[in-house]
Amino acid sequence: MKKLALGILMGILVIFTSCLDDNDGYSIGDYWIGFGIYKGGDDEVGKLVMDNGYVLIPAAASVAGWSQDFSDGDRVLVNYTILDEDQTSSVEERYFVRINDISDVLMKGIMDITEENEDSIGNDPIIVEDAWITDSLLSFRLKYWGYNETHFLNLVKTPGELTADDQPFQLELRHNANGDGESIPFTAYVSFSLNSLRVEGLDSVRFEVTATDYQDVVYQDSGVFNYENLELPMP
Repeated sequence: MKKLALGILMGILVIFTSCLDDNDGYSIGDYWIGFGIYKGGDDEVGKLVMDNGYVLIPAAASVAGWSQDFSDGDRVLVNYTILDEDQTSSVEERYFVRINDISDVLMKGIMDITEENEDSIGNDPIIVEDAWITDSLLSFRLKYWGYNETHFLNLVKTPGELTADDQPFQLELRHNANGDGESIPFTAYVSFSLNSLRVEGLDSVRFEVTATDYQDVVYQDSGVFNYENLELPMP
């Protein structure tokens, strides 16, 4: 069984078009791709708090008005170019950036599975290509086959109040293909808030995740959700 690395982004795509050299500054030909949270502020644009801890301050963008498509707390996948460092903060790494491209990422909570909702949650195959924990989010890079129907993804557990003795909490990744054909391979990113797993009196909890792929092979993962000093509260 694999173990999820707390706070280490295992599925992040970091792309450099050339090497960075602190002595040479930042090149506008370099770009990075990463996951983060959009935080709308009093200003028009707001900022992006990335999974690696960086705070990005958009100073330019390839598409005008992009921030109007996002609300405070939205999960995003962003392609950006670093323009300069913001040295006004001593507690976090902040950068002025150009937003080259940005898209929203599905973010949900953990659902209790019941007889009433089991059919709608589905039990179709899903391939887990990567998984990582950042603050209170468990994120996945997934692959599935489809054609032209909307697919649904959920992380579920059995109903009932969680206690310390129930650890590790059992979670299952479920997929509803809505009867779609299996003609085209798709990649999906989804993040789930782990906050519903908090247990009073503890500062961390253990959990296990399973999923089943197209060859009936069961994916198994385990991790620790440490919520004692989270800097980024999630819904």
